[in-house]
Amino acid sequence: MASSQQAKRKRSLSVRDAEATKAQILDAAEQEFAIAGLNAARTETIAAQTGVTKTMIYYYFENKEALYQEVLNRAFIKPIDEIVQLNLEQLPPQAALESLTQLFLQQTSKNPNIASILFLEAIQNRGKYYPKQWIEQLYGKLIAILEQGIAQGVFRPLEPRHTAVNIVGTCVFYLAVHENVKHLWAGSRMLSKAMLQEHAQESLNFVLAGVRADVNVS
Repeated sequence: MASSQQAKRKRSLSVRDAEATKAQILDAAEQEFAIAGLNAARTETIAAQTGVTKTMIYYYFENKEALYQEVLNRAFIKPIDEIVQLNLEQLPPQAALESLTQLFLQQTSKNPNIASILFLEAIQNRGKYYPKQWIEQLYGKLIAILEQGIAQGVFRPLEPRHTAVNIVGTCVFYLAVHENVKHLWAGSRMLSKAMLQEHAQESLNFVLAGVRADVNVS
């Protein structure tokens, strides 16, 4: 009986160790893909950062592409769940747009790596690995909110798909290019809590002013 319990404990520890190792690999891979993208990322660098061998990486992930896809999937699982939980369909258009934009800004600020990875995904792979569920849950919901707001006269006449793309761009561009534009804020830490909060508020104000019917944009 004792030996059976010991065997169960060993198996449990082994599973936990495996999950911890996979998480460490994914963390390091996310950093590497944010810097180099899929094409130029090196598994040697990922292995060195985690203290494992390349063989161990390929034990858990079939190849570099599989590792890359897992990084993307992991990054979007929680944000997609959070968007679903907003119950946007129950809100008036402006409140729904404000809630979704605020949440997206919070999500991207928590993990700036994702903005860089997605920019590199577009450049290197032409969106081949872009998570399709993200199109539905983020862009799809933005488009639906905009269409409803236009129909109700809350939002000015606009093209919903272009506007959805512009809203997302407003939220993530700062994060993707903060190293390029840091000279505009000499001496500031671009990803500090204060700067991210300022970016989020300015982005939200910009989005709402851009779509509302009661704002003159002519």
